[in-house]
Amino acid sequence: MAFSDDEPPHIALLPSAGMGHLTPLCQQAATLLGYGCKVSLIVFHPMVSSSESHFITTFLSSFPSIHSIHLNITPLNAPGDPFFLQFESIRRSPHLLLPLLNSSSPRITSLIVDMTLASTFLPVISSAGISTYIFFTSSAAMLSLCAYFPTHINARKISTCDMEIPGVGVIPKVSIPPLLHNPDHLFTTQFIENSLAFQQASGILINTFDDLEPEALMALNNGVVVPGFPRVIPVGPLKQLFLKETSALAWLDAQPERSVVYVSFGSRTAMSVEQIRELGVGLERSGFRFLWVIKTKKVDKEEEQVLELEEVLGEEFMESIKAKGSMVVRGWVEQEVILKHEAVGGFVSHCGWNSVMEAALYGVPVLAWPQHGDQKMNAGVVKRSGLGMWVEEWSWGGEEKLVKGEEIAKRVKELMESTTVQSSAPRVAVKAMNAIAERGSSRKGLTEFIAKLKV
Repeated sequence: MAFSDDEPPHIALLPSAGMGHLTPLCQQAATLLGYGCKVSLIVFHPMVSSSESHFITTFLSSFPSIHSIHLNITPLNAPGDPFFLQFESIRRSPHLLLPLLNSSSPRITSLIVDMTLASTFLPVISSAGISTYIFFTSSAAMLSLCAYFPTHINARKISTCDMEIPGVGVIPKVSIPPLLHNPDHLFTTQFIENSLAFQQASGILINTFDDLEPEALMALNNGVVVPGFPRVIPVGPLKQLFLKETSALAWLDAQPERSVVYVSFGSRTAMSVEQIRELGVGLERSGFRFLWVIKTKKVDKEEEQVLELEEVLGEEFMESIKAKGSMVVRGWVEQEVILKHEAVGGFVSHCGWNSVMEAALYGVPVLAWPQHGDQKMNAGVVKRSGLGMWVEEWSWGGEEKLVKGEEIAKRVKELMESTTVQSSAPRVAVKAMNAIAERGSSRKGLTEFIAKLKV
């Protein structure tokens, strides 16, 4: 789909650190390119992880028409989560970016900014006459929490209580990201500053669709959550990139249809060794074939000492699962390829939002096991939409409670054998495809967004 105008919009996209932020921004960039826009991607150096670096290299080589704007930042030499520190390093860099945007040819029409960077970039870029939009990389439910959080804090003075979001409902305190319970944490400071800055945006693009989260989207766009809040434009599900093959593809090809449980907890999540072993017991006792992607470290950097799978799970277990036809892998996989495969019949997931949207697009039932951050909010969407099931009493990151293998096996069997779950998830996929069809709600929203940039 291309414009008839001689001068299509030139849109620059500003991603943040972490694959959960980088991937959807690149998917949005590829989508805009397909709509005839000129697209530039801002790439910060150094990156936190090797996965990010490899991803960007592969992405830019796959879409050579996307122009890259490279910007060197100064890493913060401080203790703490490397991703939060990278957020802060980038947040301190708008003065470095502005000259590059102003010198770009053709002129940049608009900048789409990752939600974690809003408070520092929007004021600087808007002052240069470039329209600014936020890209929100989580659910509309989480966006409503983000939008209302400053009001909640001002009213309650504390964040360790339930939150009643107008038009959305009560969010239990256990579903609020734990770091927000600490007002002195860097993440909380960034979160509040960015939430307040959203009001300065021309609009907010979000990777969801109307039929998946109708209540939250309606409350946000009707000014019920926060009066005068910018227009929220659902544009999901985003274009899947399929940048490379995965090593598990040949194995999946040999499996019966809907017979495999796919297990992955994202690019940042690492369970304790004890919980990994119990998960292994549960998967084996469920009786279903499984494809399990294991992480034993929280940051996907190269490390000198990494536990081998045999050390984590035991040689006997590894031999057993091979004999029973299952597969365990370490490291990065092309998840879209796996979830799209007809052999996959269930997904045990941490409920990172990218994973939820990929499952929704392909109609794969989800067993939600959130670990940190926004993931309990996202698990709520999974449950309400019919995409899957959520065992709310299971532990999540930082808790000492161990979920035993017997319980995991029971829930995996329920996921794979429940006619309700197995039939409702494909219905979500139909709604997802309808949203991005020719006259779908997400297609319409994106088309109107681009048209507005041309005025």
